Formats: sequence, C-alpha cells, structure tokens
Amino acid sequence: MSSRSLIAAVSLLAFSTPAFAQEESSSVPETAATTLPEPPVAERRPHSFTMHGITVEDPYHWLKDQSYPEIDDEDVLDYVRAENTYFEAVMAPHEALIETLYNEMRGRLPENDSSVPIRDGAFEYWYAYNEGQEYRLWYRRPVAGGADELLLDENALAEGHEQFSLGTIAISPDAQLLAYSTDTDGAERYTLRIRDLSTGEDLPDAVPGILGRAIWSADSSALVYTPVDENWRSKVAMLHRLGSETDTDVELYREAEEGMEIGIDQTQSRRFLTISAGDNVTNEVRLVPLADLSAEPVLVSPRVTDRQYGVEERDGTLYVLTNQDHVNFSVMTAPLGDPGNWRTAIAGSDEFYITGLTTFADFFVIEGRDRGLDQVQIWNYSFAPPTAVEFPEASYDAGLGPVAEFDTTTIRIDYESMITPDTDFGYDVTSGELTTLKVQQVPSGYDASQYRTERLEIEARDGVMVPVSLVYHGDTEIGPDTPVHLYAYGAYGYAVPPVFSTRQLSLTNRGFIFAIAHVRGGDDLGYQWYLDGKLDRRTNTFNDFVDVARGLIDRGYTSAGRIAASGGSAGGELMGVVLNTDPDVWGAVVAEVPFVDVLNTMLDTSLPLTPGEWPEWGNPITSADDFRLIQSYSPYDNVSAQDYPPIMVTAGLNDPRVTYWEPAKWTARLRHLRTDDNLTVLRTNMGAGHQGQSGRFQSLRDEAEAQAFMLTQLGVEE
Repeated sequence: MSSRSLIAAVSLLAFSTPAFAQEESSSVPETAATTLPEPPVAERRPHSFTMHGITVEDPYHWLKDQSYPEIDDEDVLDYVRAENTYFEAVMAPHEALIETLYNEMRGRLPENDSSVPIRDGAFEYWYAYNEGQEYRLWYRRPVAGGADELLLDENALAEGHEQFSLGTIAISPDAQLLAYSTDTDGAERYTLRIRDLSTGEDLPDAVPGILGRAIWSADSSALVYTPVDENWRSKVAMLHRLGSETDTDVELYREAEEGMEIGIDQTQSRRFLTISAGDNVTNEVRLVPLADLSAEPVLVSPRVTDRQYGVEERDGTLYVLTNQDHVNFSVMTAPLGDPGNWRTAIAGSDEFYITGLTTFADFFVIEGRDRGLDQVQIWNYSFAPPTAVEFPEASYDAGLGPVAEFDTTTIRIDYESMITPDTDFGYDVTSGELTTLKVQQVPSGYDASQYRTERLEIEARDGVMVPVSLVYHGDTEIGPDTPVHLYAYGAYGYAVPPVFSTRQLSLTNRGFIFAIAHVRGGDDLGYQWYLDGKLDRRTNTFNDFVDVARGLIDRGYTSAGRIAASGGSAGGELMGVVLNTDPDVWGAVVAEVPFVDVLNTMLDTSLPLTPGEWPEWGNPITSADDFRLIQSYSPYDNVSAQDYPPIMVTAGLNDPRVTYWEPAKWTARLRHLRTDDNLTVLRTNMGAGHQGQSGRFQSLRDEAEAQAFMLTQLGVEE
C-alpha cells in the first residue's frame, strides 16, 4: 500500500524538464566560490495532499522512486549523483586535512587486534583482526589445549563487495556447525548459511532474506530464524531442519497485528527459545523448548498496551523483568507451569532503573542506572541484598559483557569512560575480585592524564535538569572562542553512554570540547526520561538540546556560532528541528542519515518501520492531533526562508531505516529557501545502508570528512 491511498486528495504534475539544474548564484563562501561548481538545484514539481483538512505542499515528492525498493528512476539517480559530485568538489580543497584526520584515526587502531576469548563448553572462542584487513577472523581452540582453528574469515566473505556486514554467528550445541548470516549491499536482508567445522565447507542450506539471530535446536539438527517480508518486517519465526529445502520450513509463530514484529532469542539456561512479539512499548513472549521445537509455543502473559517484559529461566522458575508495576521496571518470578502468575521479587525504584536481567546457575545479574550512573549487581536466589561492583570514576559506561555458559562463577564486565579506554574485566562472583583482561590499545599513543572530563547539569526551559558529559584536552583554554562538538540522539529510550572515542581525539586534540547532551527521549535517567521525550512530549528533546547549548554558552564554555552539532538517524531529526528553531546557535551541523521527512514517513504504511513507529511519534493517519503535532516540528516541513549555518547531510541509497529520499528532499528544500551563502552538502553512499561504509578502516573515511567539515566551517586551523 502506498501513501497515496491514505490521503483525501493528491495532485501530481510531472514535467519533462531536467530533474535538477545548476544554481544561478553561488551558495558557497567567496573564498571557495571561484573553484567550486554551482550546487545542484532539484526541480520543484507540484505535488500536494490534503488530510484532516490540512493541505501539505511537497514539491520534492518525486525524489522518492515510485518503484522503491528498486531505485531505477534516472531523474532521481542523476540528482543524487550530482549532489555527490558537488560534495566531492566542496571537500576536495580539504583533502589533505581529511587524509590527516583519517591517518590519525587509523593510527589509533591496532593493526593486529583480538578479543578476549569466551569459554563455551570444550572450546574458547574469539575474533581477531590482521594487519591491513578490514574485517574479523573468528577462531576457537580447545580449553584442554590444542591448535587454534579458523572458523570464519569475514575478509574472504567480503571480497568483491563494496559493502559487507556479518549478522548473526552461532555455534551449534554439539560444536560441529557454525550458523552465520551476511549482507553485501546494506539493505539488511541477510542470507543465513551453515558451515561444517570439520571440513570448513558450507552446507547446501542457504536461507535468504533474514534479519536478527539464528537459534539452534538442542540436538543441533535445526535452526530457528526470522525472515523479513517485502516491507522489511519480521512477522514470523521459522524452523529450518538441516538438509531440507527452505520451502518446507515450518512456521512456529506468526504475528498478525499491524505494527508488531517478532524477535527471537534463547534463555541463558539454553533450555528455551523465546519469541517476543511487540513494538517499541508493548510486547508479549512465548517459550518453546529447544529440545522440542515442534511443541506449541507457550504464551507467558498476553500483551498489555504500554507494558514490556523479558523472560529468563532457572530450574523451572521464570524471572521476568517488566515495567508492569513501576516505570523503572521490577523483577517478578513465576512457575514455569503457570507463567502468567507473576509475583514481585525485586520491587521497582524511583532511583534505580533496571535495564537488564541475566540468570546463571547459582546467581543472577541485574544491570541498571542509579541516578544515571551504570550499576552491575550480583544477586543470589534468596534475594538477599546484592553485591554491587564498584567502579572508580564519577562518569562512566559499564555493563555485563559476553558470557556464554550458564554454570559459571566468573562473568565479564565491560567498562570505559570518556577518558578511560574500553576495558574488559573478569569478575569472580565468589571472591568479588575484579581482574583486568584487556585494555583497549591506542598504538599512536594516549595519556589519560592529559584529558579532563566533567558531568554537568543544565536547566532546561521547563526547570528540568539535563545531564551533560564533557571531555577536552587539559591544555584547552575554556572561553567564548572554544569550539564545541555537541552530540545527542534522544529517541527510543536509547541512552548515549559517556564512552571513550579514539575518533573524537582528533577534535579534542585541536582544542574542541566534546559534549554529549543526555536529552529526554533517551532513558539516561530512567524510563520516565524516555517517556518525557516522545509523542506529545517530543518537543522536550529538541528544547533540551538547545537549552544545553545555550547553557554551555552562559557558563562560558563557548559562544553562539562556535558549536558544531551532530546527530544521526533520529538524532538527525533532532538536528533538523534545532536548525529550524535556533539556527543562530550553531557554527556547523552534521546530520547523518537524518530522519527528517517525519510526516510523510509516518503517513506511508508501505515503508518498513512506519506502523511500528506510531507508538513513538504518533499516528497521523488516524489522529488529527498527531498529524498537527508531527507537522509542527517535522524538519522537512518547517524549513523556512532564513539564514542557516553550514550543513552536511549523509544518506545511504540502500538504507531501509531512513530512506535515501528523506535527506535528499530536505537538502533540496534547504538549498532552495535558505537566505545566506553558507554550504549545504549531501553525500549519499551509493552502495551502503544505514550504517554507512563497512570495514573498520573504510568507515573512518566518513568520520574524517565529517570532522573536516566541522573544522573548516568553524575556522579551526591545524
């Protein structure tokens, strides 16, 4: 179904004139105007629709290829290519800077690197990078001693492809087979394959078009997977028995409700497959014994609107993490034979937000945040007061690391801060001893003592205090001239952690402050923090970001025009809004794969994510109030004739999450309406999706270009 069938009136006039032309007057600074071509100007083709009595003009509607997901409209492709050509011309004078930044970032990555091995049964598993290679090699060796065994070489799988992504990777319970999935165009339709580890050869089985994990049966004879349909939605869990044709695969569960999708996992005990059906705020879980996947899935508890829960199992008791009784979640227990009979084991707390629950044979781990700071707690099954793992810094990111085995006394904990490189710890649950297993290496050199980090609270316009994490070089002089890179996301309850970034060192070493605004819409300060940044409270997210920026200015960290703002995807929506509302604050903005055509996307039920996104943004089809609210802030719909700062936009032609035409339409409208001579540039990766270029080194090129744009537009010299 297309959005055309959902609206009351549509008018579309197509012309045979070129889809884009060259600008008659320069839109670049005078210093570069003589060396740059004129920027592309997308044709404005009359198109409008009316809904809820409101008429919307959309002159760049034609940039959505009407045969999508096939993209073969030459007018569209010509325009996208022209924008890329213009972007390359704009960045060409700065190629030396881009190369310097790229080399700096690459120099901070070890050419030869490996993960800490994870024990699972008779083997321990890890991955490694070799010098010059973009992708990982996966290994194992016997715990009892023996030679290393190469299981999978991503570099060989990626050969000949511009884009490559490894999706799932799973060892069979008998350790004889490896299931893995790959995507080679960024569209996130993975192909599942099974490798015989005794021969190193793939079995004939190949399942195309999956997304998410693959879960083995207990006897290693079958796999459960979730295919995506033509709209890139996961609506069914399928069982594939090795050696059979995919058209004979068995349907375990199908989700019928619009907007609900399914995801699969297994309990840490490895006794049960879990099938979760839900959207961003509501779900229900079914259990299927991994020893008998032909059994009828058992529903734990029927879905209740705005209630979420997850399930673990130990010795016939279910442990349920849910927001049923408290917004910050609580832990319930239930007998396996009566899974919906929940009883409170750990009550919810206004201060402590529970984000994770993992059961082991003799203890369980609770992850959460106490007033925004990560906590890892070790609990026993008597529910006596827990042991909290102690961390040394005032602001950090910490959580349970990968642990494969259920019966263990040692767990992994991942830890880092804005000045402390990523550190893998082993934690002995019995003794409480924390052992350093690995510290992220920075080959070109890094001295944490040369950097400073702060955690501020800045008051938003409604009186709410918004946390801000800062890092900068100790030699940086803080004042009105100090450049700031301000970042945020602010959606879906995702908290941006204050982590160590080797990439940001290129800016902080040049005198920047890197700041993360922990705005509402994420769950940084609890689940209510998320709720306070969605639906009819969505504008809190935008106001928080602006108020943080103005707060940094008021406190003397910087000044208006010295802040480079960035965000991607839903964070790109944030960039689009604050550009429209407060353009004078920003010295430059980088919007990566930005979700900026919000109204049109939420009206188009044919798009992959739209129905499932209505609980996040509202449903403008059925609700006039939601329509008006979204229209009031949607970045594309609110571009106006005013001055804007320099803007860099990115897109992926194969992106199924934020479709390429959203950044393209927004760029076209910005260039048409802005009243200044600042840059608007768009770079579309023609062979990639939402994540941009793949490969550990290739992806650095994108970041180097973004940082070069910030540096040059803010006038920060080498």
